[in-house]
Amino acid sequence: MSRAAETNGSVRGTKGRPRNSDGAAPSLTKILNLVRTGQATTRQEIERTSELGRAIVTDRLTTLTALDLVDESELGVATGGRAPRLVRFNANAGLVLVATLDQTALGVALSDLSGKLLTEHHEALDLNAPAEDTMSRLESLFEWILEKSARTQKVWGIGISVPAPVQTPSGGLLSTSPPILPAWDGTAYVERLIQTFKAPVWLRSSVETMAMGELHDGEVPPDSTMLFVKIGKRIGAGLVVDGKLYRGAQGAAGLIGQLPVASDGLTGPLELLAGSDTIAQAGRSAAKEGESPYLAEILARGGEITSIDVGQAAQAGDVTAMEVMSRSGRLIGHVVAALANMLNPSHIVLSGSVAQTNDILLAAVREVVYGESHPLVTRDLRITASRLGSSAGLIGGAAVVVDALFATEFLRSWITKGSPLGAPKFEKVIEVTRAALAHPEADTPDIPSPPRKTDLRSKGNDA
Repeated sequence: MSRAAETNGSVRGTKGRPRNSDGAAPSLTKILNLVRTGQATTRQEIERTSELGRAIVTDRLTTLTALDLVDESELGVATGGRAPRLVRFNANAGLVLVATLDQTALGVALSDLSGKLLTEHHEALDLNAPAEDTMSRLESLFEWILEKSARTQKVWGIGISVPAPVQTPSGGLLSTSPPILPAWDGTAYVERLIQTFKAPVWLRSSVETMAMGELHDGEVPPDSTMLFVKIGKRIGAGLVVDGKLYRGAQGAAGLIGQLPVASDGLTGPLELLAGSDTIAQAGRSAAKEGESPYLAEILARGGEITSIDVGQAAQAGDVTAMEVMSRSGRLIGHVVAALANMLNPSHIVLSGSVAQTNDILLAAVREVVYGESHPLVTRDLRITASRLGSSAGLIGGAAVVVDALFATEFLRSWITKGSPLGAPKFEKVIEVTRAALAHPEADTPDIPSPPRKTDLRSKGNDA
């Protein structure tokens, strides 16, 4: 688009008030994303990086300021002349709600538009419980976390992660609930969230959001090629190539738990022979047969031995528990080594409660991967355990929503309105969900009041 055309497409009126004009959307989008990502922080840098003229940059910054998307109140460091005004993205213009649902845990969080978590909460969850119970709890927790934050900004987007592959439309913006878990089939969970909070919804698998969390807030550089492996009852992988999540043709990339492995004469899927259920079962057997003093003591107290107990026993030097963890680590290592030889990642990150608290499993994976991979593959390869814990999926879920909200095509559709909530694409989603919920079979009950449990444990960062 020519500079003349851009100038004529101004969205600024005679008194600096923004007009609704799509002609300026491309340049507004370019400038906002340059500022948001930190590629340009002054007017001079914006002019140079965007290759837009000074008049256009001045006009567009006036518009973005009027829309409350950027701020120029802070002065930078002077370099021989007047100190330049810094152009900052207003990450507080809107809010993002995030939730992670796993087999045994539910996490919710609130983030700003930079993806920074402002507050988060975790509690136990039985995903085999009726979907209606889980949805009601999730909605009430969202209401509670918004009330707790005391923030008045509107929710711009919602990110949900589930322990299953998710096939989503282009861009990931959902209007209807896709089938993800057998017990949830026919449940209008996406429609309910959209209608309740009047915000678009993005859905991803748990391992994908955890991988994104590691990329955005972990120890992996943002432009890396990373293999992220989640080890739990199920074992899955998330693949990031040059800083971009690779989801596969159907959104099912990374189902490594289904790959066959062999151990002690048995052949079966990786997650069946090396997952947390198998680790726990091996620990219970060792305790009953007196092979593990550490675990036998837990059993004698009437405790239920879990994979975490086995990991802690191994960490404490229990020989049998160490062998159980090493065996799982070696099996996982064989699969990861094959993937490493094919993908040549710069980083492999292991996650899950067992992997993050047990050096023995990590050491076993490292030994096999370094031993079975080509020297070029392992030359600069780093294999580490995630440090983000249960926050990884929430951080990644917020990143998914923020990236989608400010993706060039979607951003152009709403930037002249100052918020995605008035974008034509989302207004159509609202219409679709309203129609879907109008059918009797999709009726939803009243949303429960925000929770007032005395045992709610949350982490917050005032911002």
